[in-house]
Amino acid sequence: MNYFKKIIRFAKPYKVYAIGNIIANIFYALFSALSFIALIPMLDVLFNEEAEPITDKPVYQGVGKAKDYFKDSMSYYIQDVAQDDISTSLLIVITLVIVLFFLKNISNYLALYFMTFLRNGVLKDLRNALYKKTIELPLSHYSEKRKGDTIARITSDVLEIQNSFLSILVLIVREPLTILFTIGAMMFLSLKLTIFVFVFIPISGFIISLIGKSLKRKSDLVQNEQGYFLSILEETLGGLKIIKGFNAESIFFKKFSDSTKRFFNYSNTLLNRQNLASPASEFLGITVIAVLLWYGGRMVKIEGVLDASDFIAFMGLAYNILTPAKGISKASYNVKKGNAAAERVLEILETDNNIKDKPNAIKKTDFEDSLKIENLYFRYEDEFVLKNFSAHLPKGKTLALVGQSGSGKSTIANLITRFYDIEKGVIKIDDINIKDISQNDLRNLMGLVTQDSILFNDTVEENLKIGKQDATQNELIQALKVANAYDFVMQLPKGLQTNIGDSGNKLSGGQKQRLSIARAVLKNPPIMILDEATSALDTESEKLVQEALENMMKNRTSVVIAHRLSTIQSADQIIVMQEGEIVEQGQHAELMTKNGMYKKLVDMQSFEA
Repeated sequence: MNYFKKIIRFAKPYKVYAIGNIIANIFYALFSALSFIALIPMLDVLFNEEAEPITDKPVYQGVGKAKDYFKDSMSYYIQDVAQDDISTSLLIVITLVIVLFFLKNISNYLALYFMTFLRNGVLKDLRNALYKKTIELPLSHYSEKRKGDTIARITSDVLEIQNSFLSILVLIVREPLTILFTIGAMMFLSLKLTIFVFVFIPISGFIISLIGKSLKRKSDLVQNEQGYFLSILEETLGGLKIIKGFNAESIFFKKFSDSTKRFFNYSNTLLNRQNLASPASEFLGITVIAVLLWYGGRMVKIEGVLDASDFIAFMGLAYNILTPAKGISKASYNVKKGNAAAERVLEILETDNNIKDKPNAIKKTDFEDSLKIENLYFRYEDEFVLKNFSAHLPKGKTLALVGQSGSGKSTIANLITRFYDIEKGVIKIDDINIKDISQNDLRNLMGLVTQDSILFNDTVEENLKIGKQDATQNELIQALKVANAYDFVMQLPKGLQTNIGDSGNKLSGGQKQRLSIARAVLKNPPIMILDEATSALDTESEKLVQEALENMMKNRTSVVIAHRLSTIQSADQIIVMQEGEIVEQGQHAELMTKNGMYKKLVDMQSFEA
């Protein structure tokens, strides 16, 4: 229940439905008890033919004789209407029973009606909160997390909470009230017999509680394993080309089948224990009924202190307790399962986002002077990947970062965009620390083109509009022309309205990269960050993309992380990096004359070409 106290806040916007559900459940519980009490006059009409007719209106004589007053009043009014006609009397009491059962079931429907809005509302808001948190958390959070596990928490775990959320209201409102009203009716009929019954109920409850103690732990195992095999599935779909190319289908199938086998075993254990709850509670309930038949039968036939009609109604009420008792038992198991799911969901919701805007974050909408990086140190884990890095980039100039893989070039891009926070040092835009600028404004000042062209399963137009949601048709076309993408887009079956498939896989690598550039051009930011934007392309595509990049960088401040050095020879400043440190810097011609690391890299690429 601890985790549900935190989940319950998502129900606050739907408290009207919760109140409606509670009121409907109160009436359900009341009519459920009364419907069995109403059987007594019907049984009297059917079987108690020797009873003397009641001619005088009964008088209430206190709580002690309330049962007699109720039965005599019912008999008096039935006789008054029926005029000693047995058929009419029977019709009256049957109509009363039908009305009460009808009201009971209407109340049940209304309770479920209100619960539908409550459950689905909580489900919607919880999923929205999880998705919002997922996209707000920094990239560092996902460096060691499995995507499939996150997907499992947003899908199956939230559904488990939804089902358990219903169980909570069943557990605390509906079934307890049904039991309470039923006990009241049982005590009304026979206090002695009711006390006898409730000697056995705590014993039954204790036995049932023993069954569910390990459900939460077993449920944890099931949900964690589900997250694991969803991760394998997600990785398989993302890397299918490599899996097929290396004939690795059997490797991945074994990983997946091993996981589903564990899931099979965990699920069997969990469900078998859960399935034991209902038959165990029903068997224990019938045992109580059997003992009740023996004891109550003695009170009717031997002691003569209880009417047969009262005893039959009492038996119906006693059996009426079994259904809510089973409901409480099942609900308690669902809550235990849901508690495990709630724990996993809350782990995401309560994860602290270590990259936050300051309370008084500066609103900055333009770039006026320069980008400065001063004495930067950064590490992902133990080893520093950047050490004492400094650079100055005036407005309108191009800064190129070159070096071997792992030298820290892409880390610079991640820090400028504040995907990660700086450990030591400072990055300034117009002499303002980027930590003092709101993240939204900071990223509005920047456009990003990465080595991997990240596109979405949507139309060309919708992919471009991520850069500018209110872009006009003319703006889209101009962006495509700048990016050398207009001609191939117009040749697509539906032009801008063509769906480009999952990750843009209907397009070639060069086409995808040019769409990525067009998206950045459409955004029209003052600072452009190009992270090895041509490294994965063939020579022909590279030429088209490089031309697009040059068009885009005109009169724009650019940070270019370059793999192919031929693309950055005209940069205003080139910084050569090795193991996170600056080893050389200057312009192309200047660096070539130094005969250092830069010249070696250029010569190596010239030789490879």
